[in-house]
Amino acid sequence: MDVDSQPTMEETILVGDDLMMGPPSPLIPPEIASHVLEGVDLCDGILRNLFLCLQINDIEPFCQDEIALYRQCTERRDKKIRQRLQDSERKLGLSMPLDEARERAAQLESEVTSLDRRLILASGLEGMEGFRQRWSLHGRLTDTNCTGLSAGEGWSP
Repeated sequence: MDVDSQPTMEETILVGDDLMMGPPSPLIPPEIASHVLEGVDLCDGILRNLFLCLQINDIEPFCQDEIALYRQCTERRDKKIRQRLQDSERKLGLSMPLDEARERAAQLESEVTSLDRRLILASGLEGMEGFRQRWSLHGRLTDTNCTGLSAGEGWSP
């Protein structure tokens, strides 16, 4: 059997752009940040190690473990933060008067419409900057939609 005729397995090398897979980290309103972030691993130690590795080695292929660890940590962190944000919005919806809850829902709906329009405008941008803007706006739009749904669960009759 000829070794050269066997199919080769390609090795995947992670790069910094691989950290932009999936949605971006959620935006946390300052007034609830301490509550939402309490006990959450912010991944700052792993990020520091990643930057140190990149500083020492200068290129990403030598920092595969650090990139993979940071990516896993941020995925866990963001999932926990999103859940806490939705829970907070649901509790807020339960605790406020119906008129204020409807006003809040209308505010979130307006924000979704604004983000939708900005995403449409960003679709005309090319290159990496266009990708980054669309990625960021899509993540914010998704999070805002989920927040609005959570708020609605809190005050729905």
